Amino acid sequence: AVSLVAILVLGGGSFLLRTKVRNRTKALREEIFRHMETENELQKHKNNLEEMVSLRTAELTRSNKELERFAYITSHDLQEPLRMISSYLQLVEKRYKDELDEDAKDFINFAVDGAKRMQILINDLLRYSRVGTKSIEFQPVNCEEILKNTLNNLEVAIEESGAKITHDYLPIVRGDKTQLSQLFQNLIGNSIKFKGESSPEIHIKAEDENNFWRFSFQDNGIGIDPKYYDRIFQIFQRLHNRDKYPGTGIGLAICKKIIERHGGNIFVESESGKGTTFIFTLKKEASDEAR
Repeated sequence: AVSLVAILVLGGGSFLLRTKVRNRTKALREEIFRHMETENELQKHKNNLEEMVSLRTAELTRSNKELERFAYITSHDLQEPLRMISSYLQLVEKRYKDELDEDAKDFINFAVDGAKRMQILINDLLRYSRVGTKSIEFQPVNCEEILKNTLNNLEVAIEESGAKITHDYLPIVRGDKTQLSQLFQNLIGNSIKFKGESSPEIHIKAEDENNFWRFSFQDNGIGIDPKYYDRIFQIFQRLHNRDKYPGTGIGLAICKKIIERHGGNIFVESESGKGTTFIFTLKKEASDEAR
């Protein structure tokens, strides 16, 4: 009797255990199935998102190229009529200067001056559009040589301003030599132009940052209010009166476009009256670490 009871108890327990196992297995299968359905839905959404991003990126790339091409063609086509306007105005002034009163002469001077400013704007717009359209394949570029050539180009401005330019070791990077020369010249030229009361002091250095070099151009100039940090990199944006600081406000926009084309970032650290530091990153030349 005891054995029979024990067998019945064990049999009943085994039946309950098997029932629980079956129920739990069924629940786990249903849960796994739900997870698989969720993962499939997520994968579909991921694929759709990647496709949308790819299409949007291609659309933006095409739009940017079309915009650059439009800017180049428009600027180029404006050159000839603008030169004609300026030439004929100067011809009128030369031939009829004895017949013109002072007001007429002033009007002609204003028109010629406006044409010259427009010519500068068009040339700058062409320079901006060429960053994307007139480019060469990247190659190793020695930044020491870039700086040396830049200082030679700015020799007159450096001498007139009494600028003192120092630098640490500058590495070899991978990029477009012509555009990097333009980058260095724009940044150093800016530091000289926007100097404070004392002579410009500019220090250039490059720090190792994993696969990039982190460059900084630090000066002791008039500085920039932090609220204008984003604005200064926009095309044709000026923070100062043209009479005091000449230019069209395109230099930093070109710098930003050059850096972005090279796969880096550029930003500024500054306070009004306390100098400015422009910081940007450039990819290392592949063999730079070994060298």
